[in-house]
Amino acid sequence: MLKKVFISDSSVLQNLMAMEIMEGAPQKKNADTSAVKEKGKKIIRIQVSKTKKPFFFYLNLAKKYIKQDNDIELCALGMAIPTVVIISEILKSNGWAIEKDIMTSTVCSKEDKEGRGIPKAKLGILLGKAADMEQSTIENERTIENESSDDTKASS
Repeated sequence: MLKKVFISDSSVLQNLMAMEIMEGAPQKKNADTSAVKEKGKKIIRIQVSKTKKPFFFYLNLAKKYIKQDNDIELCALGMAIPTVVIISEILKSNGWAIEKDIMTSTVCSKEDKEGRGIPKAKLGILLGKAADMEQSTIENERTIENESSDDTKASS
């Protein structure tokens, strides 16, 4: 079931732009027992654009919802697909998220009301919170602190 979020405050609306919330895990015909556990979880869909917002906006938005223990789905059409792939790879390499599913499809979009539709590639990457996220972020902070202290010792 898909629920759209309507917000009257314009500043909050800008932060939640291009986001939809779905209740429950994606429904599959061959559902296993792990899907039952995730039924109460929310899946946040972030529709990434190549031109509307900067790259780091979507990265920070994804981090925010992963911290809240929600699954996120990064969606993109056409030229925004590389941006989604980069965001998901950053989240995975830093230990923030694990990849659960990848969905590809082709959608037909019309630029004007008349004429033929132009087929565009669509990519959706479903990410979940990594089990050891807290531990990995603490280790990353320690590594950064150690490297910076080593650099100051080497320069003096």
